[in-house]
Amino acid sequence: MVQLKLPLNKQIAYAFGMMGWSIMINLISVILVYLFVPPENSGLPKLITQAAIFGIFNVIAIITASGRLVDALYDPFIAQISDNSKNPKGRRIPLMKKAIIPSLIFCCLIFYPLSHEESKLNIVWLSFMLIGFYVSSTTYIIPYNALLPNLAPTSTDKVRLASWQSVGYVFGIGIASNVFNLSDSIQHSFNITSRLDALQFAVLGMVLLAAAAMLVTVLAIDEKKYSTSKTNSIPLKKALRHTLSNKNFQLFIVADFSYFIAVTIITSGLLYFVTVLLQLPESLGNKLMITMVLVSFIFYPLVNYLAGKIGKKIIVITSLFLLSFIFLGIYFLGKFSVDAEVQIYGLIAFASIPLASLNILPNAILAEIIDKDSHETKENKEAVYFAVRYFFVKIAQTFGIALFSMFLIYGKDVGNDYGIRLNGLLGFFLCLIAAFIFTKFKEPKKG
Repeated sequence: MVQLKLPLNKQIAYAFGMMGWSIMINLISVILVYLFVPPENSGLPKLITQAAIFGIFNVIAIITASGRLVDALYDPFIAQISDNSKNPKGRRIPLMKKAIIPSLIFCCLIFYPLSHEESKLNIVWLSFMLIGFYVSSTTYIIPYNALLPNLAPTSTDKVRLASWQSVGYVFGIGIASNVFNLSDSIQHSFNITSRLDALQFAVLGMVLLAAAAMLVTVLAIDEKKYSTSKTNSIPLKKALRHTLSNKNFQLFIVADFSYFIAVTIITSGLLYFVTVLLQLPESLGNKLMITMVLVSFIFYPLVNYLAGKIGKKIIVITSLFLLSFIFLGIYFLGKFSVDAEVQIYGLIAFASIPLASLNILPNAILAEIIDKDSHETKENKEAVYFAVRYFFVKIAQTFGIALFSMFLIYGKDVGNDYGIRLNGLLGFFLCLIAAFIFTKFKEPKKG
């Protein structure tokens, strides 16, 4: 059977799924810590204890780490279910469809604590709602990503589809970053006295939009028509062993791991950088994200062109080096005589350059690794590869949120901000490590 080429409208429909997932996951990344561990000038109530455990851990770090750990352990199982599926409608789409409603419900409930004041019940509630959300969203995103190598047969097709996927992801970040602006509008329009109540209504609206976007992919793409992949029969342990023994994949994962710790730090810390280091309003956050989106889009065509001319590896390495120095700039935010808005806009604009390539190329690179393995082993382990990748991504994000939260113990308020600045130094070193590791990667030949 000849595989049909995925038309442009279907590529855009594929991007919608990533946008929806991105809205949900970035609501968690952008405001979870800020909501439950707010700085003094936020106007938000304290919902859980701020006390340090053993002098270095705080409750929010432990909760997020536990939720992500459960989620990461779940990844290989949903991957195996997807790879082994014999559903007549496809291995991926039916699973994705089942995950949308649970993802919507749990994502909303995370931001609806049982009490609007500091309470142990909020700790228990947040723990279970996070686990529910992570498991539900994983059931969507693992099969979703496993579709990419199936829908894009050539190297050029993979980069192009990964570009649309990245567009969806970045749009999701931009939408999620508007949550405080939407919250302020709701609060003023409906005379809501509680800032937390207004924020909850804003979250509800965004999550409904996210679920609708995820549904677009499910309804628009006929998996059996545009994918010719076959059901996998290899046992899970064997599939994991084969996947983890792939030397090129090992290098990819280690570099990816370092990078995602760094990126999680910057997404978790953006509101702190704005409101504490620069003493600017929260509402600036969405403008910064829009700036990042617009500037990064300018470089998308260039990334696609250069990837075909000089290869993906050199672009990724260069981008990681650039990003490391952008993290270093975080440490010095507010210390320059330059206007505060100029500092943060400049930093975001420069960050969008390497992020343009780092949002596109890793999934295209992984799709090529998977294709090469499939041809050599005659086994289809697409979802397992993505599950292993996302296992380490989630552990990295857990580390990122946990480390960021832990560093806040050393200062998170105006005049006492050393803990926030330390995160900039950590991101600097992590991106350097990722860049050096990726120099050992052997780029697959074009296909």
